[in-house]
Amino acid sequence: MKLKGKVAIVTGASSGMGKEIAYYYAKEGAKVMAVARRIEKLDVLVEESKNLDGKIVPLVADVSYKDQIEKMIDETIKVFGTLDILVNNAGIMDDFSPVGDVNDDMWEKVLNVNLNGPFYATKKAINYFKEKGSGVIINTASIGGLHGGRAGAAYTVSKHGIIGLTKNTAIMYAKQNIRCNAICPGGIETDIGNGAFMKNINEDGMNLVMAGSGTNPRTGKPNEIATVAVFLASDDAGFINGQCIAVDGGWTAY
Repeated sequence: MKLKGKVAIVTGASSGMGKEIAYYYAKEGAKVMAVARRIEKLDVLVEESKNLDGKIVPLVADVSYKDQIEKMIDETIKVFGTLDILVNNAGIMDDFSPVGDVNDDMWEKVLNVNLNGPFYATKKAINYFKEKGSGVIINTASIGGLHGGRAGAAYTVSKHGIIGLTKNTAIMYAKQNIRCNAICPGGIETDIGNGAFMKNINEDGMNLVMAGSGTNPRTGKPNEIATVAVFLASDDAGFINGQCIAVDGGWTAY
């Protein structure tokens, strides 16, 4: 088992990629604090994972709030005695609006969840990892953080920001045995498209984005992201740091 004895936090763990990452971590022997806003979905994850070698504990928190993020990390250390791996996975989609049409409330919400949340979680975890002498951070970015035409301005900026945070964290703390990498998924079968801002889509923005969708070879499964997250958290990836790995079935190769 690649993560035997490790303790991890996975945000956005109630569905999609986060759920699969938490499950696969427990399958590989890790103790996982599975964090999300919907306790009923976390309870399903706990039930599904009860026969695995690791353990999943549910925690309700909203990563758009700094105080809840800090409590999340404190509670994990309290329950499990330590923290080895932080997976900043929680994220929401925007409505495909270009910058001139972006609603202020949407901008703030998307940035709070997608960028500020990982920033504050990383800041809190880093100080613990420095004292411990080791730690791994994995950020769920997006190929939308590598290109400009995969979403609206808010989502695109948030994911570009995550990539910048990943690279800066990696180089700043590499000599303290702390690694930070990002996964950049392509099109994945998740429920991110069912978010609140997707109910009133900017048609012009969406049409421009969708114009390139025909170059996507296929849509991926959440478990295809989870296996990469397992690898990056494991000792097998000990020399991988500051990298933003596109997991997209070849979409960005076009």
